[in-house]
Amino acid sequence: MPKIMPCLWIDDRIEEMVNFYVATFKDAEIRSKTPGPDGSVLTMHFRLKDQEFMALNGGPGPQFKFNESISFSVDCEDQAEIDHYWNTLTADGGEESMCGWLKDKFGLSWQIVPNNVMGLVWDSGNPEGAARAQQAMFKMRKLVIADLQAAYAGK
Repeated sequence: MPKIMPCLWIDDRIEEMVNFYVATFKDAEIRSKTPGPDGSVLTMHFRLKDQEFMALNGGPGPQFKFNESISFSVDCEDQAEIDHYWNTLTADGGEESMCGWLKDKFGLSWQIVPNNVMGLVWDSGNPEGAARAQQAMFKMRKLVIADLQAAYAGK
């Protein structure tokens, strides 16, 4: 067990939420389930890629809701990976936001970003290109690598 692990409180949809996340991420698994006093699932431990999580069944709700003050960033290798996570996490009631941010159908916020985005939008060696890439990013919902690279290059 890691020393620090995010705990996601979800109202009565714990198995639906965890199964959705495990199906969305290729290298993922449910580690354990703890039964509650009424026979429902109280907690679930699961792993997405190399990140461990715990989910807690908060019972009937909504008692607490997720908000944008906490989000999970997904570092993507290419546009296909961005498209996969973006399309899957915004499906069935998820919401697009700006600059690679979204909320999934459970209300959890995610940042879906290319692994080179910081090199494009914060490059001190080419501040003009970085400024163009940053301005392009501010206009996007889902990040498009080719468009960021074109803006960086001044095309």
